[in-house]
Amino acid sequence: MKTKKTYKVEGMHCAACSSAVERVTKKIDGVSSVSVNINTKKMQIEYDEDVVDKGKIFEAVEKAGFVPSEDSEEKKVVIPIEGMHCAACAKTIETGVNKLDGILEVSINVLVGKAYIKYDVKKVRLSEIKKAIIKAGFTPKEIERNNDAEEDNSNNIEQKKMWFRLKIAIGFVIPLLYISMGHMIGLPIPKFINPMYEPLNFALAQFILLIPIVVVGRYFYSRGFKALFTGHPNMDSLIAVGTSAAIIYGIVATYQISIGQVQYVKDLYIESAGTIIALIMLGKSLENRSKGKASEAIKKLIGLRPKEALVLHGTEEIRMPIDEVEVGDIVLVKPGEKIPVDGRVTEGRSSVDESMISGESIPVEKKVGSSVIGASINKNGLLKIETTKVGDDTALAKIIDLVEQAQGSKAPIAKLADIIAGYFVPIVISIAVLAGIAWYIGTGDLELTLKVFISVLVIACPCALGLATPTAIMVGTGKGADEGVLIKSGVALETAHKIDVVVFDKTGTITEGKPVVTDLITKDYDKKEILRLIASAEKGSEHPLGEAIVHKAELDNIELVSAITDFKTISGQGIKAVIEGKELLLGNEKMMKEFNIKECDISKGEDLASEGKTPMFIAINGKYVGIVAVADTVKPDSKKAIDHLQDMGIKVAMITGDHKKTAEAIAKEVGISLTIAEVLPEDKSREVKALQDKGYRVAMVGDGINDAPALAQADIGIAIGSGTDVAMESADIVLMKDSIVDVIKAIELSKGTIRNIKQNLFWAFGYNTLGIPIAAGLLHIFGGPLLNPMIGAAAMSFSSVSVVTNALRLRNIKLYDI
Repeated sequence: MKTKKTYKVEGMHCAACSSAVERVTKKIDGVSSVSVNINTKKMQIEYDEDVVDKGKIFEAVEKAGFVPSEDSEEKKVVIPIEGMHCAACAKTIETGVNKLDGILEVSINVLVGKAYIKYDVKKVRLSEIKKAIIKAGFTPKEIERNNDAEEDNSNNIEQKKMWFRLKIAIGFVIPLLYISMGHMIGLPIPKFINPMYEPLNFALAQFILLIPIVVVGRYFYSRGFKALFTGHPNMDSLIAVGTSAAIIYGIVATYQISIGQVQYVKDLYIESAGTIIALIMLGKSLENRSKGKASEAIKKLIGLRPKEALVLHGTEEIRMPIDEVEVGDIVLVKPGEKIPVDGRVTEGRSSVDESMISGESIPVEKKVGSSVIGASINKNGLLKIETTKVGDDTALAKIIDLVEQAQGSKAPIAKLADIIAGYFVPIVISIAVLAGIAWYIGTGDLELTLKVFISVLVIACPCALGLATPTAIMVGTGKGADEGVLIKSGVALETAHKIDVVVFDKTGTITEGKPVVTDLITKDYDKKEILRLIASAEKGSEHPLGEAIVHKAELDNIELVSAITDFKTISGQGIKAVIEGKELLLGNEKMMKEFNIKECDISKGEDLASEGKTPMFIAINGKYVGIVAVADTVKPDSKKAIDHLQDMGIKVAMITGDHKKTAEAIAKEVGISLTIAEVLPEDKSREVKALQDKGYRVAMVGDGINDAPALAQADIGIAIGSGTDVAMESADIVLMKDSIVDVIKAIELSKGTIRNIKQNLFWAFGYNTLGIPIAAGLLHIFGGPLLNPMIGAAAMSFSSVSVVTNALRLRNIKLYDI
């Protein structure tokens, strides 16, 4: 029975990709027709269900280097969430949202308080996702896109509120500690609140000072008990239960004092509750301040956005907000100003500083026809620019979006923390209850029992656990953005440090991608005259070899001839033209033989070809006069970068569609031993897979256009020197500079970030592993000290701050540079 289905195909970026998909699927028995739409990235296929199934079709598409999937209407959304403070919070939300049908991917970043969700709009609605978040005990917030300034402002306001509440808490906890402990160390205490004379007033004074502290820290209780009662306890639950136990004990003790049981005045635990709240608020404030530093990369990128543009309307210059500029508008940019839009130079010449986007410190020369990136700085000339992209379509907007996505994503190493976090808080509460019961049964001492119970709850808060991975990823990807290395996900960041083999495309990656004249050898003829004639013949040519000859004449300031007659292109051979009455032939050996040109220096042509150059023979009026060679030259830093990769123990390979001799010559020049030549673009992915089948983890480095299938197939796809839409979509890592040196930077950054994450996780796990038994009274069993709950609160706060501080060290990591 025939059926017609539509499937999605990821990784297609050009006509060659769609042709490859059509070719491999049409070969399958039972498939009657295939239509591939490169724009929608969808394949419509008609096939006989009795002969072929979906699995066989998917297998064929995958072998071609692409990723097939069921057709769904995917949507990504970023939801700010209020009330998240630890890994347990994130795990609770992820579990709740993942239960919904149609959820494709959920990533929670506690650090920035956001949920990054990919879902199928045909199966689940956004309102249902928000209900699931609310059901988990948290509050989803609304936020408008492109309101980064407002969002940043709201964060600043929240931070100011946090510091204000902290000041109140500290303002009341200092006199609370003075009253509760001052008499123990001989400090003067007024008689009316001295426990020796007025024990009830002593207790009531502490309660009066505690009330403002509890009020400013009330969110611990509202959020903590809500999470506890919904069955998903979190960090706030531990604080709420622990301090509530202390307060309830204090109330009971105060009542006992009021009826004459003055012995309860020794340990009221009121000061413990107040101090724990104040210390944790201090830790959260310091942590929040550090987290602000972690997100500086995004703030810096957002700060680059120009606010206004000077738009030409006829002869009138109108300064308007950047949001009002439309595609097609002509923008005037004066020296020293930021270029407000992505566009193309229509008039003027200048050098432009693109360092804030690409990390490249040397200004780039721009002339008519050159493309420019918004937020780069016009250095010295007046430019008129035709707007080609505005708003979310600009390179800067896409970079910001990429960095945000990366900072919101998770590395596989984070799964360990997630799994533990899901069970951690309930286990801690159980340990606290069991330890308390055990001590009460063993000693009958209610005060000691309470001290153990509160200490376990407070010291075990999994804040450090939740911050260990996202903080390092945020700082690491931010550092990458500063260096012009855009890492698209936590997965890419982690995988990059495991790479065994780096496969480079040749053209535009190892080489400049723009052929230039390297040799001009003449026989009894003036070189300038020869160059004048052949450049005149090639003038207007769109062939890269012809363009290289014309460009060489322009550099040498040679005036070209415009009167050319009898011009003819001979396919696969060269060109023939009559210039100033002279018949000129320019082409390969086959052409020379065709026109019976004698005495051609064939051996010299072969020597040039062995050096990776393309030789073209020149004849005038039937006589051989010389040879011109054109080559795609190697980038100045390619050899050093490749040598350094090999010194790091990474194998390096080169893949190209060029002739084997040319490829080998280039490979020899840069020191690559493994060369894969004469490969069609659609077959590159097969070569990458062949390396993977041998057990290698492969990074493919290319321009992101004709290398798309190979980039998708590789463990890590790296697009170099562009920042174009195609490169950003097809690769895991985008290098904004046109240099393979940044491949090394990406690997080193990955290694540094993963090392930092492991340090953070070790500290967080180690801290809780050691802290909980001590808080439970393990040392006290052997005559050692019993942990004071206030010390536990201080230690817990310190652990979170130390993890964030350790992650911030990544900002100063030294990356390889030439």
